[in-house]
Amino acid sequence: MILLFLTSGLFLGWSLGANDAANVFGSAVGSKMVSFRKAALIASVFVLLGAVIQGAGTSETLGKLGAVNALGGSFTVALAAAVTVYLMTKFGIPVSTTQSIVGAIIGWNLFTGNHTDSRILSQIISTWVSGPVIGSAFAILLYIILKAIKKYSSIHLVRFESFIRTGLIIVGAFGAYSLGANNIANVMGVFIPSFNLHEINLGILTLSSAQQLFMLGALAIAAGILTYSKKVMETVGNNIVELSSEAALVAVLSQALVLFIFSSTWLSSFFIRVGLPPIPMVPVSSSQVIIGCVIGIGIYKGARNINFRILGEIGIGWIVTPLLSGILAFISLFFVRNIFNIDVGRKAERITATDTHPALMTAPDQNISNIMQYLLLGLLITGITAILFYYFLERKKRTELKKSEEKFWKNIK
Repeated sequence: MILLFLTSGLFLGWSLGANDAANVFGSAVGSKMVSFRKAALIASVFVLLGAVIQGAGTSETLGKLGAVNALGGSFTVALAAAVTVYLMTKFGIPVSTTQSIVGAIIGWNLFTGNHTDSRILSQIISTWVSGPVIGSAFAILLYIILKAIKKYSSIHLVRFESFIRTGLIIVGAFGAYSLGANNIANVMGVFIPSFNLHEINLGILTLSSAQQLFMLGALAIAAGILTYSKKVMETVGNNIVELSSEAALVAVLSQALVLFIFSSTWLSSFFIRVGLPPIPMVPVSSSQVIIGCVIGIGIYKGARNINFRILGEIGIGWIVTPLLSGILAFISLFFVRNIFNIDVGRKAERITATDTHPALMTAPDQNISNIMQYLLLGLLITGITAILFYYFLERKKRTELKKSEEKFWKNIK
């Protein structure tokens, strides 16, 4: 029953893994220093660890932006974000899952009449600018340091490349951990107010309700990494700017540091103790950060190395994503409430304790009816997604065929 309700969140997790694994290992795979299979396995394991161990901080921030207080609303919001990310991934664009879920939550706020916290929203939007800028600064600084080490050390070139390869694996694991810690909120954050699962005691640790959701979401992310992330890895790895092996190492490490900083409650508390402003626990767009890192290296090496056409396409995707996700969420919520008669949420001040747990306020027969409605809705969405997938696949085949024909006639001439 729980898995049925969580299908949209798991779909979003799969989409995130398919898209954002490129931000961790795309540079390494694109530079041919690490094989895709090895990168995918390492990323899957460390995403799971990061999500379970350190994923709570950023989830609280999304909850303040919009606490989706009904299971139907959580299901629909996550589904709208997932479909948006999937469509962008289909075109090979490294889109922001953070922007997608934020847009969907705002769509839910507008539909239900809930207030959108402008302070929290401004914090999140500010990271869409500051994240790439900080990543770019880290990348330039680390690249200068690494080049200096290479120049003034007596390490043989072959041994140095071996160290770089090992370093790519280590920082890739760190990057995957940071991705899980920072971005798991995008996958399961909207479900936390609607679920209250019993704690699971595993002896050495106890998994809370939120951590259980994070684990399920991380497993979905891992599935996305393993099955569908190779195409976007190639886009990030080579198409924006050609990366050397040391530049790939720097890009991954810089991105991992930025995500880790914005998900570390310990570091934020340390800042407060020493009299500095706290670090906001905000889900940062890993896609934007890694692009900022790659651009920083490209600028340092000379702007002529940057493929601005690909960069422009990615920029358009960043603008379209929250708008598309918000509109899709609003329309879907109307459809779910009025066609399937499923509660998608109301204004927060009208919600009682039982309202956030539909199972506590409905009879068993009504629960069965709700399950059937969710099942029918899931089948409907699956059918629509399959049709869209077939359409885009056929369109891609026609485009490739046309290019092959043009190349053939050009060679004849």
